[in-house]
Amino acid sequence: MIVAPLKKNTLFTFLTIAVMGLFSSFTVQSNPYLKNWKHLGNQRVNFGLDKDVIRVTSSRGVFTKLKLNVTHGTLNMHRMVVVYGNGSRQEINIKHHFSRGSSSRLIDLKGNKRVVNKVIFWYDSKNRSRRKAVVHLYGRN
Repeated sequence: MIVAPLKKNTLFTFLTIAVMGLFSSFTVQSNPYLKNWKHLGNQRVNFGLDKDVIRVTSSRGVFTKLKLNVTHGTLNMHRMVVVYGNGSRQEINIKHHFSRGSSSRLIDLKGNKRVVNKVIFWYDSKNRSRRKAVVHLYGRN
């Protein structure tokens, strides 16, 4: 039996569906502690002392609380700044060592429900696990 090679469009469609299925399995619902939370973004961090930004669009909604979750590696978080949709800022002193799979405390946002534009965070990370940590940001209305 001779099998004809797959057309490029068919192969592309198959790979696209496979990748989408892979990413859809990593939703917030897979972690029961984050069931009522909306994933707002994530950032893979570098080793050493650095700062990174997670950008959030207004289409994500308005929030009263934030939470961080760290996967793949460890890091020491020093502080973070939440920049709201109207340009105002809230500085949060969050000195905390995150081990792989750990989460932050609940972070209350000032004011009523707020649109989050971005979150800037300062951290240091050691290369002990040889895996770069990924910081996930979650919001709750």
